[in-house]
Amino acid sequence: MILHCVFLRLKTAMTIDDKQALFAAIVALKQVIPGIVEIKYGPNVSPEGLHGGFVDGFAVTFDSPEARDAYLIHPEHVAVGERIVSSTDGGLAGILVFDLNI
Repeated sequence: MILHCVFLRLKTAMTIDDKQALFAAIVALKQVIPGIVEIKYGPNVSPEGLHGGFVDGFAVTFDSPEARDAYLIHPEHVAVGERIVSSTDGGLAGILVFDLNI
């Protein structure tokens, strides 16, 4: 299994409703892309203060590396990905992706 972690530096102009709509679009991917086991999202709650400005994020659990790879090129993911990039401070610089084998 793969844990696909995505940390975001969202634009400060985003409202709570904007964030909720963005994360709802991410969660909806589970219904259309095979191999997604679970999607969790929310703000960073670490008390360490080492977030580097990445204070929101989500994690997608995939049943296999192949499922993750298919997700990356899936048209629905590409569309949501473009929405994510346009919502971050600095575009791609506002996104950090970290995948783990679990």
